[in-house]
Amino acid sequence: MAYTIAAISTAPGEGGIGIVRVSGPESKSLMKRLMLCCPENIEPRHAYFGKVVRDSSDACAEVIDEAVFLFMKGPASYTGEDMLEIQGHGSNVSLRQILSAVLSSGLSDVRMADPGEFTKLAFLNGKMDLSQAEAVIDIIKAKTDISLGIAEDQRAGRLSQTIREIRGTLLDVLAQMAVDIDYPDEDYELDDAAAYTELIDQIRWVKTGVDDLLATVSIGRIAREGVRAVIAGKPNAGKSSLMNAILGEGRVIVTDVPGTTRDTVEESASLGGVPIVLVDTAGLRESDDIVEKIGIERTEQAIAGADLIILVLDGSRELDEEDNQVLSFVEKMNSNNILVVINKEDLGQTVTEATVLERLPGVRIISTSLVGRDAVEAARKISDAVGEMFDLGGINVRETNIVTNERHVHLLRKASADLEESAAMLQNGEPIEVAELSAHYAYEALGAIIGEEVGEEILNTVFSKFCLGK
Repeated sequence: MAYTIAAISTAPGEGGIGIVRVSGPESKSLMKRLMLCCPENIEPRHAYFGKVVRDSSDACAEVIDEAVFLFMKGPASYTGEDMLEIQGHGSNVSLRQILSAVLSSGLSDVRMADPGEFTKLAFLNGKMDLSQAEAVIDIIKAKTDISLGIAEDQRAGRLSQTIREIRGTLLDVLAQMAVDIDYPDEDYELDDAAAYTELIDQIRWVKTGVDDLLATVSIGRIAREGVRAVIAGKPNAGKSSLMNAILGEGRVIVTDVPGTTRDTVEESASLGGVPIVLVDTAGLRESDDIVEKIGIERTEQAIAGADLIILVLDGSRELDEEDNQVLSFVEKMNSNNILVVINKEDLGQTVTEATVLERLPGVRIISTSLVGRDAVEAARKISDAVGEMFDLGGINVRETNIVTNERHVHLLRKASADLEESAAMLQNGEPIEVAELSAHYAYEALGAIIGEEVGEEILNTVFSKFCLGK
């Protein structure tokens, strides 16, 4: 049964325009029913301005809103079906009433859309493959220019094209193996060492293409999720002041009383073009306060799971026992992921860069003050340092395939392992039938990325992550 689905496609809140989207065979009929004085002959892709009512045949029908009606004839639409967009004022109340009018129109088989159902229809109707469909949600959630560029390239089919090229090469390999299996008595038989060596080289060549994609995973994760940057230090070193300086607002309470921050506080930002999840933490020190002790435990957990540690030291005082406790905890980490900020330079510098380097060799150090205008300059220095440390700005997303999706990562790793197993079997003289099976598993895993080897359960899982109306 072909349903007609509908949903509000714009985000909740006030705005200049709000959109109710409809897809399915009743789209044109709904436009005629809901638009007062609707033209008899509706031209696809033409904008019609009119009043929205619940029933245009009712001369006394109450007007819900004034809107622009756009009808798109399938298959030349986003979903591949007939579609209708009603673009009204961006009021939650009016949009809900328009949607209610659509759903209660009396036309058969009109229902509320599920999350991601419009894009799911686009996939099922061949308007895009599965990796392109998944990129749509990445575009919606993009937090930086880099993550947007990566998502847009994937939506345009860059990753899909690469996967298809790899699969095409692998298919040729599988064909050669199939000939040997199906026609063992023919001249095509791989019965000499040179032929086996060539086949092994071809499989490893395919694996190289898969591994090249896997090599971008860490960059992709940062581009999509952001660097988890934990601001650590003893109480009253200036951690919250640093976070406020980076965010450009007074997000965290700052006082002269040590231990003001009792729990981790998270905010998103962009530093040097790198998406960052900033985590302000409770100071590390011994405490008898139950609440503060819980905060300190969470600080230790946050540091252990951080991509970047921004260690704040009070540079106006000699390092004390609390500083040493923090340093002892941090120096177990990779120094490449530590940025030290020596704060309170305006009060005179007692802690020097040399002092820090004795404990943490090779770390980046910024000496600054987080008071007044100096805080703005400190935020700029930190932004530049983070940009250099993670160097996303040096990546041309228009020339590099970057993998950001965890489902894709899992399937690529499986394909790589299966290809390695296939090549190793041939290398060890195993029967070609066994090696062919592993290579075929890799072919299926790569196909699952673009949606050629997936079932309904996987599709439902993928599209359930979408928002309503998309």
